[in-house]
Amino acid sequence: MIGTVREIEITTEMHASYLDYAMSVIVARALPDVRDGLKPVHRRILYAMHDMGITSNKAYKKSARIVGEVLGKYHPHNDTSVYDAMVRMAQEFSLRYPLVDGQGNFGSIDGDNAAAMRYTEARLAPISDLMLADIEKDTIDWNDNFDTTLKEPAILPAALPNLLINGANGIAVGMATNIPPHNLAEVVDATVYLIDHFDRIDEVGVNDLLQFIKGPDFPTGGILFRYRQGTKGEEEIDAVSQGYATGRARLIMQAKAHFEEMSRGRSRIVVTDLPYQTNKTNLLERIALLVRDGKIDGITDLRDESDRTGMRIVIELTRNVDPNAILARLLRLTPMQQTFGMSLLALVNGEPVTLTLKRILRLFIEHRQEIIRRRSQFDLAKARARSHIVEGLLKALDILDEVISTIRRSQRVDTARTNLMRAFGFTERQAQAILDMPLRRLTALERRQLQDEHKELQQLIDYLEDLLSDGGKILGVIREELLALRQQHADRRRTQIVERAQGTLTATDLLPDRRVWVALGANGSLRRQDFSGINRAGLRQAAQNAAAALLTANTRDQLFIFSAAGRCYRLGVHELPQEGRRNLADLTDFSRRETIASMLALPHPANEGFLFLVTRQGAVKRIAVADFTQAALTALNVISVNGKDRLACALVTPGNGEVMLVTRMGRSIRFPEEKVRAMGTAARGVTGINLKRDDEVVAALPVAPDGELLTVTSAGYVKRTPISEFSLQGRGGGGIIAHKLDERTGDLVGAAMLTPEHAFAAFVTAKGVAKPLGLVAIPSSRRSALGSPKVDLASSDAVAAVQAVSPVVAAMDSPPPPPDPQLNGRGDAEVPSPAKDNQEKTEQAPAKKKPAAGTTSAKQGKSGAQRKTRKLASETSKQSKPATGEQPAPKQAAPEPANGELSSRSAKPRRKSRRDGAQETSPPADANNASTRRRKAGETSQPEPEAKRSDGPRRAKRTKKSAKDSQPEGKRAAAASVNQSVQASLLDEPAATPKPAAAKKPTRAAGKGAGKLARVSSVTGGRKKSKNQ
Repeated sequence: MIGTVREIEITTEMHASYLDYAMSVIVARALPDVRDGLKPVHRRILYAMHDMGITSNKAYKKSARIVGEVLGKYHPHNDTSVYDAMVRMAQEFSLRYPLVDGQGNFGSIDGDNAAAMRYTEARLAPISDLMLADIEKDTIDWNDNFDTTLKEPAILPAALPNLLINGANGIAVGMATNIPPHNLAEVVDATVYLIDHFDRIDEVGVNDLLQFIKGPDFPTGGILFRYRQGTKGEEEIDAVSQGYATGRARLIMQAKAHFEEMSRGRSRIVVTDLPYQTNKTNLLERIALLVRDGKIDGITDLRDESDRTGMRIVIELTRNVDPNAILARLLRLTPMQQTFGMSLLALVNGEPVTLTLKRILRLFIEHRQEIIRRRSQFDLAKARARSHIVEGLLKALDILDEVISTIRRSQRVDTARTNLMRAFGFTERQAQAILDMPLRRLTALERRQLQDEHKELQQLIDYLEDLLSDGGKILGVIREELLALRQQHADRRRTQIVERAQGTLTATDLLPDRRVWVALGANGSLRRQDFSGINRAGLRQAAQNAAAALLTANTRDQLFIFSAAGRCYRLGVHELPQEGRRNLADLTDFSRRETIASMLALPHPANEGFLFLVTRQGAVKRIAVADFTQAALTALNVISVNGKDRLACALVTPGNGEVMLVTRMGRSIRFPEEKVRAMGTAARGVTGINLKRDDEVVAALPVAPDGELLTVTSAGYVKRTPISEFSLQGRGGGGIIAHKLDERTGDLVGAAMLTPEHAFAAFVTAKGVAKPLGLVAIPSSRRSALGSPKVDLASSDAVAAVQAVSPVVAAMDSPPPPPDPQLNGRGDAEVPSPAKDNQEKTEQAPAKKKPAAGTTSAKQGKSGAQRKTRKLASETSKQSKPATGEQPAPKQAAPEPANGELSSRSAKPRRKSRRDGAQETSPPADANNASTRRRKAGETSQPEPEAKRSDGPRRAKRTKKSAKDSQPEGKRAAAASVNQSVQASLLDEPAATPKPAAAKKPTRAAGKGAGKLARVSSVTGGRKKSKNQ
């Protein structure tokens, strides 16, 4: 049967149909919702996985099963589109915080496709559990699915601002969105700041939020320029601020690269990060093509040395070519520099809107207000219903005989229910609960449990009613949940923000951003060591030449070395040698006759804080950091010393803190640093402490309010004293006792300020032996105590210095997540030390235990170096002995490794082995805030096994055996003490000798082919091979 035919203008029909299609694409396909940051297909995938029970703590399931679930219930489209969407949510190089935990081949940054869905498996990532939390508590609205047989969520509860932290991109009809990802910790900090100022939110501007969110944080790292060069002579444009204020901007991204020197005057460019969404294989092919066509000269080799530890593209250059010019040309002609078109377009109430950063955060807060309000109403209704039933059960227990008699007289269940309601005033639900109650509930114990349950329910009801009546308390709940989320999932920023425009990078900006150890010997020898951990090279290198100073620094930092004569020498950390040592006199104007007093590392440029100088005779002086860091000279007089006085210590202070001076005779003084006015570089200073005859200052420390003072004497007597026992005094006084001394202890030789994140201390002896000792093994004592002999010394040896070390300092790679911001009354963030939060996490997660349901493993997210650090703290905590008044007989120190036993920097260290020895118990430490937490961490933490390297350990070549080496292994192990075992395995273990180098390839003769690309082995996935292979 033919229906009615209506004539209509084709233009009208095309206009209406295209609008319907456009709105369908915009709302149901291409654009994310501002509240949960998800497109419909992503939301359906996550909900389907949640409905299937594939949470982060459950087993993986085949991707084909997940795709089938999504297609059959919620998303009746092509299976490829669903699988591709799920694959992208599992790729670490696509999403800053992946929402799906994939197992199998899910693609790579080289452009490789994921394996077919029948091969891969997946489950929800831990962060997705937060996206779906409380979804069963009537917190969201639900829509019918495509065939109206099921319900699907219209939005997810989304406990985190997913739109910002993971970003989004999509092309709709007539519009497109391109939202960059951000760092979770920074976004949470900005959201918390907005919550704290919610009553005057209109006064908050973009610059207020920019103090927390520095800019986008891409999963692939790289460099992002905050400014963009203007056109037609215009000034530089603050692109990041413009994007957050208007919702649109063009951001310049750039690959992260640095230069490395090679032999024979050659150099190479090493690329470690690429711009977001850059295909590595296409980049390599592009560079090879440019070299082949002669558009770039001076490149001899191109290799892809990337592995599971990170990206590394090596571009070797010819001799006498400017690497900066080659890099500039690569940035201009290849995808190593790209533009990111920011467009903050998202759906607000179903309509596409271009948003600002402030409005995105505000809409997220309003969304969470609605979620928490509905969740509280659900919990309140449930608590009231249960309380009503419990009240009926308690009432029935009070008249138990009458209730039983009434039930026994009833013929049927519904009659008994009616009789209970009529005789005793029970409601229908209470009467049914009484009838359903088993006989065991009639015991006295069950009655007490019901009474306790009723009390808890009333407290919960009161809390929820109070929460729903006060919008400010709902904001407080949002704030607390965000901070808890930050504590659990935050990590360090990957993308470096450069506060300049593109094309203005300096040589310092191109230096690799790495943490290193810097060891300064008493004879002026300097060396830097990669951050391989305190238990390996760090302390061993410090002990080699009786190290005068040992610190951690960044390769971009400036190193300031102070001589005893009051002169400061400056050089870059990157200028220090990694192989071998160089004397300070070879790098600066330092005279070999001078004595080194102190060493500091400061970021470049450093403009905040003060340099605090202390001489041996107790004179103190403050200089603004900017006054001497911005000086053009590499050597500068910072303090004038007369007579026998010499500079003893140099430290950096914030300007409003406190300083403590400790002397050789065990005296100390604590005073505000503001009591010392800022002076010029030529001033002599003022009196900090009034010393007795023959006394001198041995340490100057910044005061930590909740810390402890660690002091050590020359004979190895050590103790910890709470800083609260040292009262605040005025500058220039005689001080108070810090460590009691007698003929057994010797003089006080060192002190360190301990905070809760410190794990152990490294004691350096006069003979250059570094001895680690766990802080849990050092008892806490009062100021007037002698301490305990905890440092085992060889005959004629003595302690010379002490260094407190934290797990963060000892870690090899990324630091722990940032701490929760503590916002003061002005709304400014007062961020505590990240190491403190990391220490508390380590305390709360004992090792070697299977995670319970709903939790993640304690090993998850921890680096190998952090596990080594926990093992070191656990082993060194076993070194303590019962404190006695007599000093134990000195034990023979473990021998230093011979020169032939030390490996080059490229050799892989052997796995350390624990020697058998007598285990000694340590006395319990006194209770105080820092020491109690440290003791609990030492008791609960257990060493975790190291991950084995796939290539296996390299064997060390044996040199001439000493008499000790020729002894049976069992006798040496039995004779070794615990201290010697830890020292030998962690400090003095000879590193493996590297394998014999392969035969050198013949040098390519200069000629017609010089300057062109020799080969591009990395494009095919292999490293550079020798010709004979």
